[in-house]
Formats: sequence, structure tokens, C-alpha cells
Amino acid sequence: MNKEDEKVLQPKIASREVTMHILKAFGLRMSKKLGQNFLIDARIVQGIVDAAEVKPGDRVLEIGPGIGTLTQGLAEAGADVTAVELDKKLPTVLKETLKAYDNVRIVPGDILKVNIPEIMGEAPFKVAANLPYYITTPILMALLERHLPITHMVTMVQKEVAERMTAKPGSRIYGALSVAVQYYTEPEIVLDVPPRSFIPA
Repeated sequence: MNKEDEKVLQPKIASREVTMHILKAFGLRMSKKLGQNFLIDARIVQGIVDAAEVKPGDRVLEIGPGIGTLTQGLAEAGADVTAVELDKKLPTVLKETLKAYDNVRIVPGDILKVNIPEIMGEAPFKVAANLPYYITTPILMALLERHLPITHMVTMVQKEVAERMTAKPGSRIYGALSVAVQYYTEPEIVLDVPPRSFIPA
């Protein structure tokens, strides 16, 4: 069986059944410490890919691929994906769940410590991430303050964080995060993701 046949037969990870199967097969438990929630909604995955305007050949840095749910969507859109994963158990899982995709590279490590220019090179790239609440701001600021050649950044964050990022001057929730993000980018909320799109909700 060739790689193209494997891709056709590859189940969508973004479903409750497939996600539960993967978690059970590898004996995985969600880490509260790492803020892990697994996305199980294929429409949301497609929405993120569309929001990042991913085209074949685009270079994408993914932060926290988990079991490969969003990674699969990016890879199927034709992106060359470099995925940085902090959880030491997950690179082995990703090798299995994404084995049909030769356009994915897994880099074990902490995105706050990884040398991004070294792994991504100097050419422009896009960022896609499902960020845990407890570390959203440090990761965003680390990416923005390094003046990396990022053309699009699509990050899934808690709703109140997204509202603060896009708040207008003078509004009740306008603050330091609003100023910082708007200094570097033109932020907008592109998707409202319901709790049922995740395990655990």
C-alpha cells in the first residue's frame, strides 16, 4: 500500500470515537498540569485550517499537536507541518497516528525554549495552535516579540482571552494583553468553539 492509499484509509482523528480509541490504545490520560483537552470536532479543525489560509506547500509551525488532530487537517491541506510537543509521551503516539503523512515533522520540546529560527528557517511561515489557558499569554508574547517571519497566526484560546485580545480602547476589558497583541497584529475572532467540541468538555 502506498502513502496516498494510506491517507485515503486514514480515519479522521477529530471524532469522539477515534480519539477515545487512540487514548485507550496508548493508555493516555489528559494531563491537567499541561491543560490538555482533545479536539473532537472535524468542522472546527477545518475552520482553523481555513482561517490560516493554508495552501499546499505552506510551512506551518504547530504548537502542541497532542494526538495529531489539527496536525492531520493541516497535513491534508498540503502544508509542511513542524509540530512542537511538550508531553514526552506523545511523540511516539504521533508517529503512529500520522504515519501516512510524510509532510509532518514532530519536534519534542517546550515551545518557549525551542530555537524557532533553527527549526523553521528564515522563510515565512504560519502558526496554528490550541493553547492551554495557563500558558496562552507567555507563548503568544514569545512568538510576537521575537519578530519571526509569521504571516498568519491562528490560536485557539479561551473565549475571554480572545475577547481581551480583540478589545477596543476604552472598553472594560481593554488592557495590557489587548495593547500587546494589537501592537504586533490585527487580531480577530474567527470561530466560536463550543465545549462539546472537546474531550473533556
